[in-house]
Amino acid sequence: MPATDLELLVAAARASGEIARRFFRRQTTIWEKAGDEGPVTEADLAVNEMLKAELLAARPDYGWLSEETPDSRDRLEAESVFIVDPIDGTRAFIKGDTNFAHALAVAREGTVTAAVVYLPIEEALYAAEAGGAAMLNGQPIRVSARHGTDGATVLGAKAAFAPEHWRGGVPEGLTRRFGPAMSLRLCRVAEGSADATISLGPAWEWDIAAGDLIARQAGAEVSDRTGRRVRYNSESARSNGILAAPVALWQTLSRRLAV
Repeated sequence: MPATDLELLVAAARASGEIARRFFRRQTTIWEKAGDEGPVTEADLAVNEMLKAELLAARPDYGWLSEETPDSRDRLEAESVFIVDPIDGTRAFIKGDTNFAHALAVAREGTVTAAVVYLPIEEALYAAEAGGAAMLNGQPIRVSARHGTDGATVLGAKAAFAPEHWRGGVPEGLTRRFGPAMSLRLCRVAEGSADATISLGPAWEWDIAAGDLIARQAGAEVSDRTGRRVRYNSESARSNGILAAPVALWQTLSRRLAV
């Protein structure tokens, strides 16, 4: 049995990748979730089933929160909880795009303590634990040196850049780019290939928990849209948006946001 939570998550993420690769770019059953919550595939459910069985067998006292498992209030009583998105970027997966990931995290008393985001087709494994460096395939990564908005690349949906969301209008000099999965957007910030990411709508915890820690350990500040750090394993399992960037840039963006 893996000695640490991070080792456990790494092994589970790699096992998830083996399942996803069997389904990738092959005919698979797709369903639409109720409430316009998007698609789910056989691959999502197969990965979820494996992860729930393996992770809870290793840590039976941990709670469980996953996009593909009906929620239970039992997790709220657990000191530690697994927060899992079996496939973050299901639409990309369906299209045959390699930009999907397995996002796995452990949160203890509301704070993420171990996290992995794994892109199985690209063989890119991002990982971090509290107090340690953020890593990509075993090598340390760091956020960009960007301090101001001029020339900054921000990952986010077009709606987040509407003028009414910003005091004095959208900050000058920003370049918007869209990313297909929130966990990956946070990892792009962590590695410095993007300067910031923002989402103003409610964000599911399974989409952001793993990337939150990875970005933070790479030097980013990560908060909800109001500037508050996200507390995980909440009753709603949602945060009030997400904003991540190098500290100086985060301060500028956070001050300009209309909340």
